[in-house]
Amino acid sequence: MRALIQRVTHACVTVDGQDVGKIKRGILLFLAVVAGDGLQQCSKMVRKVAGLRIFPDSQGRMNLSVADVGGEILVVSQFTLAADLKKGYRPSFGSAQKPDLAEEMCENFCQELRAEGINVEQGVFGADMQVSLNNDGPVTFWLDFPPD
Repeated sequence: MRALIQRVTHACVTVDGQDVGKIKRGILLFLAVVAGDGLQQCSKMVRKVAGLRIFPDSQGRMNLSVADVGGEILVVSQFTLAADLKKGYRPSFGSAQKPDLAEEMCENFCQELRAEGINVEQGVFGADMQVSLNNDGPVTFWLDFPPD
């Protein structure tokens, strides 16, 4: 699994002109499921995201998690994060998981995050989504748990 994580003051995902997911302070997380990913990668990713200390404490140090600050997470599936750009100029998506399995894994990821007590909003898997955000910092991280 791969994730691009952005600390935000707010974020929103829109499909066909309708807001389908919207958060205030928290994390906007773009998630890609790659071929071979399983529940083990999913659980590792959930634990890492839930525990990431990327929010400032009273001294301005990144020392608090999204739960510590009462934040939310907006998860947007994004298979393009699985792209291979090493060869040529056209991205190859051969390493992306098949859509039905990827959707199931994305849903599982969100359910596990909710089980951690975090409010989770979602985009619509496979839809043409427009995402707006205000990156706080800016603070952006890349997280990758490759298949075993």
